[in-house]
Amino acid sequence: MKDKVILVEMLVEKLEQYGKTNMELYRLKAIDKSTDIFASITTRIVLVLIIALFFLLITLGLCFYIGELLGQIYYGFFAMSGFYLLLFIIFLLIRKKVEDGFNNYLINQIFKEKKNATN
Repeated sequence: MKDKVILVEMLVEKLEQYGKTNMELYRLKAIDKSTDIFASITTRIVLVLIIALFFLLITLGLCFYIGELLGQIYYGFFAMSGFYLLLFIIFLLIRKKVEDGFNNYLINQIFKEKKNATN
């Protein structure tokens, strides 16, 4: 009878260790996914900032150039602001597709499996 009790106690102890190990595994997987997503989003933000700076400088140059062609510098700024207003309206029309694409990207990043180095 004592042997059975000892076996049951050992089984309970093994199950407890198994549960703790599984919890630790899920925690580590969550941390891994979080860091992957954070790193991916961070690098994309840096790239977007660099591109935004590039477009800002190009826009300023175009404003001055168009303004010079039209005779007054501020005409160039009006022309470029009209162009950006048009882009804004187009973006409003396709906003839902952009949001869906971003959501799909995040979901894919969350559920993406890491490729093994052997594959």
